[in-house]
Amino acid sequence: MTQGVTHGTRQGAPEAPGEAPEGRPGAAVVPVDEPARPDRIRRPGDALRFAAAVAGLAAILLLVSIAKGTTHGLQSDIVEGTAHAPRFLLTMATLVSSFGVLAVPVAFSIERLFHKDGVRVAIALLAAVIAFGLTIVLDDWVVPAAPGGVLDSLIWGGTETAPVHTDIAPVIAFVTAVGMAGRTRWQAATWTMIGLAALTGLTASYASVAALAATYFLGRAIGHGTLYAVGTPNPRPPGTTVMAALAKLGFTPLRARAVPTPADEPRAYDVAVEPEPGRRLPPGDWQLRVTVLDRDQQTAGLFYRVWRLARLRAAAPRRALRSLRRSLEQESLMAYAAGAANARTPRLLGTSEVGTEAALLAYEHVSGRTLGTLADDEITDELLADVWHQFQRLQAGRLAHRRLEGEAILITDGRAQLIHLRVGEIAAGDLALRLDLAQLLTTLALRVGPERAVATASPVLGDGTLAGVVPMLQRVALTRATRAALRQHKDLLTRIREQILRLKPEGEAPPIRLERFRPRTILSIVALTFAAYIIIPQLSSVDLDQLLAKADWWWAAAGLAAAGVTYVAAAWMLIGFVPERLPLGRTVLVQLAASFVKLVAPAAVAGVALNTRYLQRSGVRPGPAVASVGASQLMGMATHILLLILFGFITGSTTNATKDLAPSRMIVIVLLALAVLAGIALTIPKVRRFVTARLKSMFSGVVPRLVDVLQSPKKMITGMGGIVLLSAAFVVCLDSSIRAFGGTLPLTTVIVVFLTANAVGSAAPTPGGLGAVEGALTLALTLAGLTAETAASAVLLYRLLTLWLPVLPGWGAFAYLQRKEAI
Repeated sequence: MTQGVTHGTRQGAPEAPGEAPEGRPGAAVVPVDEPARPDRIRRPGDALRFAAAVAGLAAILLLVSIAKGTTHGLQSDIVEGTAHAPRFLLTMATLVSSFGVLAVPVAFSIERLFHKDGVRVAIALLAAVIAFGLTIVLDDWVVPAAPGGVLDSLIWGGTETAPVHTDIAPVIAFVTAVGMAGRTRWQAATWTMIGLAALTGLTASYASVAALAATYFLGRAIGHGTLYAVGTPNPRPPGTTVMAALAKLGFTPLRARAVPTPADEPRAYDVAVEPEPGRRLPPGDWQLRVTVLDRDQQTAGLFYRVWRLARLRAAAPRRALRSLRRSLEQESLMAYAAGAANARTPRLLGTSEVGTEAALLAYEHVSGRTLGTLADDEITDELLADVWHQFQRLQAGRLAHRRLEGEAILITDGRAQLIHLRVGEIAAGDLALRLDLAQLLTTLALRVGPERAVATASPVLGDGTLAGVVPMLQRVALTRATRAALRQHKDLLTRIREQILRLKPEGEAPPIRLERFRPRTILSIVALTFAAYIIIPQLSSVDLDQLLAKADWWWAAAGLAAAGVTYVAAAWMLIGFVPERLPLGRTVLVQLAASFVKLVAPAAVAGVALNTRYLQRSGVRPGPAVASVGASQLMGMATHILLLILFGFITGSTTNATKDLAPSRMIVIVLLALAVLAGIALTIPKVRRFVTARLKSMFSGVVPRLVDVLQSPKKMITGMGGIVLLSAAFVVCLDSSIRAFGGTLPLTTVIVVFLTANAVGSAAPTPGGLGAVEGALTLALTLAGLTAETAASAVLLYRLLTLWLPVLPGWGAFAYLQRKEAI
């Protein structure tokens, strides 16, 4: 970025359109060397508010779909209540809102144009145009094209009302984008007009409560989304304004330069000032380091901070979102507290607001280099001991730094200073202090190794203190940058523990549970929610009374028993292809847990991933674990194909019931053509190498694993018996489901139908083969001779027994195995 010099101005001289710097009368011009300011910026807060508005809109849509009766009652109560209001007042409200809902924003726009704020008005107009166009599309095109019941369920007022309010949505988008913060009168007038317009819509029954709520969230989403996409006029004060605010603290700035900082860190300036009597300032070209906190930066990294607060246990609650005033107070308090604890840190000399959009903190300037930039030979044991002494002073003062990375330790003249105190905590609890120690140990070990890090800390902190941090040495307790660095040193934390335990062997303790929950817990909740979302609509569309009346539940019980046998068969299938010994009971639980996991992934993928994870947790190395699962899948696929060919031939030669299932001449021609094309493609070296590499990656180690299994007849019988029993149990379950509704088919036909549908379900990319299996089974059973009603009922019962009923037990097995760390 081009460096330029911008000059300050004396009080009364305009700094920017509509603004003037605040400084002392007669202050000299202060040259500030800083990058050119961008005209517009994208504020993280706009993205957060856009996401919140979209979430609100989604919540409205969800609410109207599950609470129709309540919402219709609410709408009726409002209409009845407004019917008793004086007609004169309602008429006046209609007249005022019809005029004011547009007049007030127009008047505000004119006022902003007089203050030369036309860019913001233009952005707000763009948001209003987008909102207007979108509401017209929704009202006139999208919703009428939807099924008849969709419109009535989307809104609460009935099919005569519009889903979004075309008159209000553009105004809300305009008000959101133009920004009225700090202008309370304009805000009150605008939202009063919007409220009156909403009331008019309710009383006239052309808008509903849901429509108005959806309109509000839609307008807010468009306004914030437009601001983030286009960018908002840069509200950050330039360096000259910062120098003017610094002069109000009694300093006389002579010159300043911007200091490069990461994008997520506050701005900083080195400032040379004129010495004044009574002030102790370090000598040199730069006497002050001024940190600037910008209001728009307070929401940066909010999602990550919320995630850390929710996931990591802490002794005291902390705020993920802080106001500018809160951030200023927290950093100031930490700086003064660190000074009172005699920790070596730059002295805070003053704080001040910089207009309404920023605040500054003026520190004494300390030159030096951070620990992360030092060469290895510059980091001596004496320097490390000094770092530990400064850390001990923070600990003695009950101060938690929370970001003791290499960039937070400044080295000047061979001595350490602790900087970046802005996220620290005073009166910290024991947990926060021990987490700080774990962080600093890891930071130093990454630079000098665990041996030197622990050896230099022991004389300063004591072996007992170090032993207390052993349970805290977990990746989750460290900062994001440190966790990223540990990817290259995966055994570092273990080596730190070993070094501490050599000093104090009796101090070994199990790790403390620092996480409130793990990411896989979130996966479990999402999977269960997704399953419920799928199950409830399917069950609600079935006439259960008729189904229960017609079904022969003795056959249904037989099908349920057969479905239960499939999990034992799947366990035998896996055990047979693993030379290592596996417990049957736990392996059965893993197969049951797979019935839950496959609701969020294709059936074949879910089973392979979960079984591989189970084998690794059982002590099988990753390579053999993948090979064992691959061997079982390969043998299962080969057996499946052989059975399909065998019973297809038997069925075709003994009965004509399934003649329609035989492939047509066109299908044979297409398959042959594809085979010819595949053969030609394999003659190309690049294609052949690609296919070979993929096959090697999929079945690498499978053949040696099969050889190991063949050497044990017991294992071979177990594995192949599990494969055959698995198919047989599914066939019995399907046949029982058919007989439960009075249907009968030859057993060979049922086998062919099952094998065909199972192949389709395994190939389908949907979770659990949803849609593909049901469609294939229903079509095949109908073509085989069953009535459409019997086929549909049988398929529903079969999928209920094999897919939906095991979900809850599968979730329980999944949670149990997670708790036992078996998967």
